[in-house]
Parts: sequence; structure tokens; C-alpha cells
Amino acid sequence: MDIAKVIVDVPVRSTDRPFDYLIPDDLKLWIEVGSRVAVPFGHRTVQGFVISLESGEIGTMPGLKPVQEVLDLLPPLSPELIELAEWMSRRYACRRISALQAMLPTALKGKAERLISLGSAESDAAATEDELFPLFAEPDQEERSITEFVAKHGEVSMKQLTRTFPEAAETVKFMLRRGVLTESQSIKDKMGKKKLKTVELAISTEMARGLLESFPARSARQKELLQFLIEMEALLPLPLKEVLAVLQISAGTVKGLEEKGYIEIGEIEVYRDPYRGRDFKPSVPLPLTPEQSHVYAAIARTLEAQSHDVFLLHGVTGSGKTEIYLQSIQLCVDQGRQAVVLVPEIALTPQMVERFKGRFGSGVAVMHSRLSVGERYDEWRKIREGKATVAVGARSAVFAPFVNLGLIIVDEEHESSYKQEENPKYHARDVAVRRAEQGGAAVILGSATPSLESYHAARVQTDIHFSPVLLEMPSRALGNELPAVQVVDMRDELKEGNRSMFSRRLHAALAERLERGEQTVLLLNRRGFSTFVMCRSCGYVAGCPDCDISLTYHSRSDNLRCHYCGHAEPAPKVCPECASEHIRFFGTGTQRVEEELGKLFPGMRVIRMDVDTTTEKGSHEKLLNQFRDKKADVLLGTQMVAKGLDFPDVTLVGVITADSALNLPDFRAAEKTFQLLTQVAGRAGRHQLPGEVVIQSYTPEHYSIIHASGHDFHSFVREELKHRKSLHYPPYCRLILVTLSHEQLPVLLRLAENYALNLQGKARQLRWYGSLDKLSADALDMLGPVASPMPRLKGRYRFQCIIKWRGTIDAIGLARTVAEELEDSVRDKDLQISLDVDPQMLM
Repeated sequence: MDIAKVIVDVPVRSTDRPFDYLIPDDLKLWIEVGSRVAVPFGHRTVQGFVISLESGEIGTMPGLKPVQEVLDLLPPLSPELIELAEWMSRRYACRRISALQAMLPTALKGKAERLISLGSAESDAAATEDELFPLFAEPDQEERSITEFVAKHGEVSMKQLTRTFPEAAETVKFMLRRGVLTESQSIKDKMGKKKLKTVELAISTEMARGLLESFPARSARQKELLQFLIEMEALLPLPLKEVLAVLQISAGTVKGLEEKGYIEIGEIEVYRDPYRGRDFKPSVPLPLTPEQSHVYAAIARTLEAQSHDVFLLHGVTGSGKTEIYLQSIQLCVDQGRQAVVLVPEIALTPQMVERFKGRFGSGVAVMHSRLSVGERYDEWRKIREGKATVAVGARSAVFAPFVNLGLIIVDEEHESSYKQEENPKYHARDVAVRRAEQGGAAVILGSATPSLESYHAARVQTDIHFSPVLLEMPSRALGNELPAVQVVDMRDELKEGNRSMFSRRLHAALAERLERGEQTVLLLNRRGFSTFVMCRSCGYVAGCPDCDISLTYHSRSDNLRCHYCGHAEPAPKVCPECASEHIRFFGTGTQRVEEELGKLFPGMRVIRMDVDTTTEKGSHEKLLNQFRDKKADVLLGTQMVAKGLDFPDVTLVGVITADSALNLPDFRAAEKTFQLLTQVAGRAGRHQLPGEVVIQSYTPEHYSIIHASGHDFHSFVREELKHRKSLHYPPYCRLILVTLSHEQLPVLLRLAENYALNLQGKARQLRWYGSLDKLSADALDMLGPVASPMPRLKGRYRFQCIIKWRGTIDAIGLARTVAEELEDSVRDKDLQISLDVDPQMLM
């Protein structure tokens, strides 16, 4: 093959296509589909990905530039992933390079670096000073110093050169123009492989023993080191750092022995293991209940046939879905194939990792955002190099570089966190189904509260993308009952004079658990101390200067913070508008609940888990271990405490405010509320002790709260589907959220109107446009343009349109074409148009 078709890492629309490059003879054995290469592009060197190879005659390809370098010995992307990226580009209206970059760890997102080396004259040892410095009879000292520095290192980065000679910019430019120095570019990754210095004997053990007797007294430390290496011969080479620590010797002692030729200092490559030093208790397969056996048998048939199928596993909390996952993975691994397990980021708890590490040991690679860049890179390398057979991680783990994938599990498949909110705006569940289809793998979508789209597709079997086989487990694996749920009407509490954030029932239940030594989980899906700050004299509300939302008060730092753009400012002591001292804090956040618990129950030990307390690495594990070891009575947190936790002594779950998500301008508000309440209720009474759930609400009559209190998923689905069908929302159609933003509101309003009119006009020409009320299978309708629910964010005004469509029409392609035509016609760099296909949030 002579030509590589390359997608270059230049994220603009004009480069969203393959470019042809010649493959030099010395690289032909190394370049494959999926290789990462450095290629010339204009006047610079950029990173690119080979998406195909072609043959051709050199004479017919004038002007083609050659590939400069192959950046990896093994291609980081398989042909299967290259094809998947092409599919993602079409499905999610994103650029190809965005899809390809999403598949790689951050460490491999290389950028070009300017490198300086000696020019051809300078590198010639016989060159005279007149040849090197033709414009000067005597080169000055600065030029000599620069030349000596570059000659010593062979090649240095421009950053390193300017750091060493900060005042020599003009001299370096002059030397480059004269050819004394030359500049080149190379792609450098953000993170390389970790190297560990080692020490070992450079002579035979017999010779080393003979030398011990002749060591002079003044070299006692060197003799001690040599004796140690002889004794540890079976374990050589040893990490140098550990040897220095064990023997309490200096690096000079080691250097002295090396100079004598007795020992050798080398380097070995090591993996950054985020779980190094951790012992995971081995686990064995548990006997399955009749319900579990029925489900496992259906999955096993597909795995044994090595065919593609999608299963929707609907099992109540505590029904034993994880054991089904583990035994299905074991069957897959026994066949010599690999498995991927996706879990929501907030549910990727140490408990979850422990279950998989305990069953599959070092064959498990864990990939999530709380690892360092280097740790994530090494976990990814374990997979690519065949040292792991199971990958457990958040949404990006769907791109794990396995070559013989047999099973993909999407746990808590309903979770909106599987949808990426930045480009490429992919949904990991749908990508998992597509990837499994490519390689003939099975997919398990598991949840106690499946998304309505997945559940409806399983029931009616008419979805054109996937129609999963429905498997249900309505009982808990241990035979215990689901916890009793009591809904408290907080309006009645106010009428009775209770102005506390805790109802009388929840207060009494907390006191009972404290007295019995049992544990409680409290959910409040809002961090901070209070929701907003208002002046009671003039009505002023502290707002973010760059976003149209109120600021949240955080008591520990005594500041106001925007949870969208990060703006922070000191909390006012008086009103900025009227100078009144009547500044008050309204609403309730996790910090405030923690403070109130301390007042009501002196001595109660509370662990708070939210974004503010879990920013440090390892903080999740530390806090959950403390709770598991019963060093706290209450685990208080946002939705991160609602999933993936299994503690035997948790007998009470309290939901402070169940209505927080119900009033959001989102058609999924009722569904998300039902899912969250059901999930957090499932944390109680999972073992021998019975559980109780107290849900506090100001709208207890809402059907999502009524059905959640009865653990009645099917009744909720029936009622919610009626509303969705009447309003033409998913699963009865699909959506594209088009968001246009600009710094000037009048300009944005005009452009948003243009976009809507152009799209409607093209849809009418294609006979697509019309109300979804009609019985036509192919139909497209549009809502808007209107101001977004959050009309200004980070200093930019925002308008949106919602495209509804059903059938086989190419609505995604139409929306993308109209957006590109608008950008080309106005040529306004400040205009930004975002397309979100199948959005999970409409904010």
C-alpha cells in the first residue's frame, strides 16, 4: 500500500475529510488502519489517524506529502473502532476527529512541539568558524553558549531553549535564519510510559562474593550494597528507590559501585496501578435463585452461540443483577473473549470495583475520571496489550481497545450521565449496541428503572435501532421485602408549626436509628448551604454576572458560587442595591442539612458526600470506607449516594426534598424523579434488617412520587407513556436539540429565525414537514426558536429549537446541513451552533 488516508487533528469543518499521504518505504511495515501518525499539514506538523490504505502509482500522485512518523508501535485504534467513529460522526452530527479523539486516553492527545537542532554546517565537525558564523569574524559568547547547549543535547525543544536563554530570542531567530540552527516539529504526547530505575549485578554472583573479602574498610556501605544484591539475586533487578530506602544509603554509594563496573543501573517500564497494594478478597460464584437462573440461561445461550443480541434486564434493587453480570462475564472469558462493564460515574464506587477485582483479579482494568492521566493511560495499555480481559468504567470505557469483544454490560442503563454533553455528544448505551453489532457481541442493559425508550422498545419491538429482549427479576435475591415507604406532606408539617427541614416522622426515625446503632442515608440533590441569597428589603437576588442564574451560598468558604461557570465572590454583608442588612439565605443545600443535623442530634456522626467533599483523589473511597466501618451514623449526599451502595446496617433512607427535579423545564422530569427515588429507596434493608424510607414532598399527589412509594414501575410507565404520546415526545419520536449562541442578543435572534425558516423550507421540499399528529410514518416538526431555559451562560446568549421526527428520514443530516449553510452565509466567528441528537437535557 502506497497511500494512507488520514483524518488530521485540526478541528474545523473544512478539514473534516480524509487527506492523502504517501507512505515512505521504511514505514510500510508499520502503518496500519488505526495507526496514529505525524503528518505535514500546511506549514506545521499535526497528529492524524489512518482510516484506510490504498495502492497507487507514485507518478500519478504529484504533490503528495509523505507521512513523517508513526507515533505508536501498535495502532491505538482497531479497524472496528475506526468504523465506529465514522458511524458516530453521522449519528451525532460531529466531526470525525472528535469521535476518534473520544476513543483515546488523554495521554495520547498529542500536540506538535518545536524542536531545535544544529544546522548542517554546525553539525560538520570540520566546519570553520567562518562557515558557521559567516557574518561575524568572532561569534559572541551568547551564540557560543547556545551552540554548545544544543550540541550537548543533540535536540532540544524551543520551550527548553527559551527557558535556558530567556533573553536570547533575537539571537536564536538570527541563528535559525543563517542555518546555524534548524527547526523541526514532532508530535509529543501529554504522558509517556512510566520508567523505574533499577539496580542489579553487572558481574557473576561468584565474582561478587570473591570481591567482598577485598573491600577496604572505608567502602563499608558499598560492601553492604553488594552483599544485599548477592542475597537478593533471585529477585534482581530491584527498584533503585527501594534499595536506597531499605539500606539507608545514598545515591553516591550506588554510583561508586557502578563506576567500578560491579553493578548496573537500568530502567524498566512499569504500570501505574491505581490499586497497587490493595488486596481484594477473592469471591466465588453464588448459587442463583430461580429468577436469576432463568435470566442467566437466556444470556448464556447467546454467549455460547457467539451471536449478537441485546437484553434489557429489569430487576428491582437487590435482585442480584451484579451476580448475573459476573457469571455472564466468566462465561465470556472462558470462551477466550473480553467484556466491558459500563457503570455511571457516580456509581463507580470502591464497592463496585471490589466485586469485579475479587472475581477476576488482575485481569480487570478500571477506567474512570478519578484516576490520574497516567493511571488511565496504563489501564488502557493493559487492555490494548492483552493484559486485561475485563474493563470496568464510565461511559468512555465503551471504546476499550479489545480485539475480541464478546459482551458489553451497561449497568443503570437509564442514567443520563451516559450521554456526553460536550462534543461528540454520544450516548454510551447506543454506542455499545452499535459496537456489539459490529463484532457479534451480546449486550446487557440493566436497571431497576429502565429508561422509557429502552423499555418501550423491548415491549413493542418496533425500534429501528435496537429492540432488546426483556428479562425481568421482580424479587430480591435474599428473599427480603422491599422497604416500606412513607410519603410525608411537608405542607401539613408547616400547618402543624414544624418549620424544620425534617418532618416529625423523619426526625423520629433518625432518633430510632441512632439509639439502635443502625445507619441512615439522607438524599438532598443540591450541594451548598442555600440555593440563593435574597434581600428581604428590596428583593435583590445575588446572580452570576455571566449566567442568568442565582449564585449558591457555601458556608465553609463564606462565598457565593455559580455551579455552571465557576464564578465566585464573597458573600455580601449588606444588600448591594439598597444597603439593607436584611440579607437572608433561602433554600436548602447539603451543607445546611449537615449543620442542622449537628444541632438536632448532638454527637451524631455525619459524612457528607457531594462535589465539594469529593474533589480530592481517593475521597470517595475514604468516605465510603468510613461509613462501612461504622465510623458515621449518617451518609448525607447528592445523587451520588443513591446508586451502587450496599451496606448491611443501612435501615433508613430519607429524601429531604423529593420535588427538586419535578419543576425543571424538561419532559423527563417525572421519569428522573421516579428513578432517583426508587434507586435511593433501594439502599435500605438490603440484608437481614428491615428497611424504611421517608420521602418528604410538597407535591405528594404527583404520580411519580405515588408510584415510587409503591415500588410500582409498571404503573408509572403506563401513566407516563400516556403523557409522552399525547405530546409527541420520546419514545414516540426522536429529538434534536439545536442551540445557537452569540454575544449579541439581536444578532442571535435574527440568526435563530433564519435557521428555523431554512430548515422548515427544506423539510417541506422533501415532503417531511408537518404535524406528528398525522399517521404518516415519516414526519418532522419543530418547536422554536425560543430562548433557552438558561438564556445566558458564560457571557453568551442562547436560543434553541427542538426538532421532533420519526421514521427513516435523515433529520440529522438535514439539521447539520442547514447549520453549516447558515455558518457559511453569515461568516460570523462569534456564532456557535450545537446539535444534540437524542438529548438527555433540554436546559
